[in-house]
Amino acid sequence: MKLNIITLVMIGLGLVILAVYSPRLDATRIVGIAIAFPALVLLVVARLQLGGAFSVRAKATTLVTTGLYSRIRNPIYFFSAFVVLGLIIWTERPWLLAILLVLIPMQIVRARREQQVLEEKFGAAYIEYKQKTWF
Repeated sequence: MKLNIITLVMIGLGLVILAVYSPRLDATRIVGIAIAFPALVLLVVARLQLGGAFSVRAKATTLVTTGLYSRIRNPIYFFSAFVVLGLIIWTERPWLLAILLVLIPMQIVRARREQQVLEEKFGAAYIEYKQKTWF
């Protein structure tokens, strides 16, 4: 699978944030890193596993049901929320939790829209997949 521009930007942004906030490591920042870093790795893995089926707008080209997608229908949305949460903890700026108050509902709306598109395209195969997975 190819790394694309979006994946590289996500990794680069994560590394820049790490570099900016790493001079002082206290317990709070360690907790933030412990949440954000594994979530970022899983986010990148999910993106790579999605491969050519990735699109910004909801469209159905391929039904990906392997890897992380064998357990979670929307691992990119799920792990991106944890990356953001970890970064908020890491930066020690709780007011940034407002980002999650916007991000999570947006992701739920997008996931529902994608679900409709996938169900229309793949029918029973998607419904069966949906019953075996979470979110």
